[in-house]
Amino acid sequence: MKFRRTTASLGLVLSGALLLGACTSPEPGEPTTTPTSGSSASPSASATTPGSGDVAAGCLQDLGLTETADGQVSFTPGPGDWESYNALTAGTYSTYNSAVADRMFGGFAYFGTDGTTCEDTDFGTMELVSEDPMVIKYTIADDAVWSDGTPITINDYLLDWAAQNPEFIAPGYVNGEDENAEAVFDHVSTSMSEYVPEGPQGEVGSKSFTLEYANPNPDWKIMVGSTMPAHIVAKKSGLEPDALAQAVLDRDAETVKKVAEWWNTGWTLAPGQMPAAEDIPVSGPYQPKQGAWQAGNSLTLEVNPAYWGPKPATKDLVVRYIPDAGMVQALQNGDVMAIEPQATIDTVGQLEQIGSAITVHTFSSLTWEHLDFNFRENSVFGDPENGLKLRQAFALCVPRQDIVDTLIKPIAEDTVVMNAREVFPFQENYDEVVSAAYDGAYDKVDIEAAKALIAETGVTTPIDIRLGYRSGNERRANTVALITASCKDAGFNIVDVNATDFMQVAVPAGDYEVALFAWAGSGQITSGQNIYASTGGQNFGKFKNDAVDEAWQTLTGTLDTAVHLEQVKIIEKELWDNLFGIPLYAHPGIAATDARLTNVRPTATQSQLWWNAQQWLVS
Repeated sequence: MKFRRTTASLGLVLSGALLLGACTSPEPGEPTTTPTSGSSASPSASATTPGSGDVAAGCLQDLGLTETADGQVSFTPGPGDWESYNALTAGTYSTYNSAVADRMFGGFAYFGTDGTTCEDTDFGTMELVSEDPMVIKYTIADDAVWSDGTPITINDYLLDWAAQNPEFIAPGYVNGEDENAEAVFDHVSTSMSEYVPEGPQGEVGSKSFTLEYANPNPDWKIMVGSTMPAHIVAKKSGLEPDALAQAVLDRDAETVKKVAEWWNTGWTLAPGQMPAAEDIPVSGPYQPKQGAWQAGNSLTLEVNPAYWGPKPATKDLVVRYIPDAGMVQALQNGDVMAIEPQATIDTVGQLEQIGSAITVHTFSSLTWEHLDFNFRENSVFGDPENGLKLRQAFALCVPRQDIVDTLIKPIAEDTVVMNAREVFPFQENYDEVVSAAYDGAYDKVDIEAAKALIAETGVTTPIDIRLGYRSGNERRANTVALITASCKDAGFNIVDVNATDFMQVAVPAGDYEVALFAWAGSGQITSGQNIYASTGGQNFGKFKNDAVDEAWQTLTGTLDTAVHLEQVKIIEKELWDNLFGIPLYAHPGIAATDARLTNVRPTATQSQLWWNAQQWLVS
């Protein structure tokens, strides 16, 4: 069987890391590009080129369905499990939780297959009222309700804004003026409270509200995402829903803080223990099916009978939790109908052997692999005196080209070593950004230069380097093995500290020197600020650089794409000069589906294969 690979030029000026920041995807069989028809009986499918003139081509298409078919379709996001109904906390914003949350919660916009921002007018509308100051009016559809019948209103968005720790909730936290200030709500992002300091404006219980931005925001269409149901949070915390909304408008911090504990932890789930239906209403096409969660195995979602939008194609969606190594066999056995495994040589070979019973999709991806340094005092790389030289030495011994040649090119021969973070090799501005930011110093392994740098620091070798990643990932294990073999000659002793909970435990605690993982991207322009700015919620390594902070402030405060490009050049250069981390490669995308499954359209973004699972239908 032949694979036809589509390397799409996404036509984006820049690409940020994600909505609300970024979505770490420990099992990197991640996003995809361009639409692919899964209805073909052909064993291989490829995608049309995005940016071909039809802006809406990457968005959901009207299937004209008048009723939902009985039965089920199944897919797997990987070997994890559902952990929380609230996927917006720092600890629950993951691939596994998002796979469920994306089916349960609606919003004003979503990412199309090529990074295009698509508006969901069934949910509501957005209107740019003025540019200076930037004011956006949001109008929620009259028939938009939570599945318990409660109208979706400004109340939900007031709580969502408050949950991002604005100044009246957590003084000094958002702007970084107080290094000791702590967040009250464990939200994955502080972006809305920073960019929209006054929050939603409107009457309590209203179906419309406005937001005034402190500065023009180029990503304004995707700044307002899905929300948690404010009426549930209020009731569980002993407040009336309208009283909570009014407290936000009145800047009554003490009242609002009363709901923080429930918002943070009230929806954290014990494995297999489904909450009562009244505690987990949904605003999207699907809801959790009571009694249909087997911990670590599967979760079934059923159609939300109160959903007012387009009819879902199939009654039940089954989320199966299967390790990458078992995905192909599960597809062949019929245990699951759609997989997006990590693209490895073995995976490709296994799919080739199945034949015409499946459809294979190959595509470009906005997900990229990288090594990030820990800048804390407990890491040798965070040493104020010697840290930079040691980071440079490590970068000189990492065999980036060998990693790509050995592990990636046999799957996607056009893959190159990635030398930027905010622009991808298949995007038009990539070469311009790289030439302005990076001099090629780490293109080739140079052990002698690495040894010389270590000698200059006076640090005794061998230097123990804890290199961590989520366990169970074959490609990352092989990556670490290649780094270990190369860097030992320079004086680094690589200690493989992979763990199933590496991203949840070791990374927040700083128990590593280098972290190996991927950012799953989208079409955003500004989201990298949450990763690289000093106060960024996903700046896990605690990197601090005034020039980077200033460049992000400039970039996020204008709609001028020329300014965006120039600031990205500054950011990339500073990240290279100070070695925030080491980019490796953009992930090749591969997915496979049962040949009977129709309307499957892979996406380049973090939303992954199941972004339109509500349209999947067995023919």
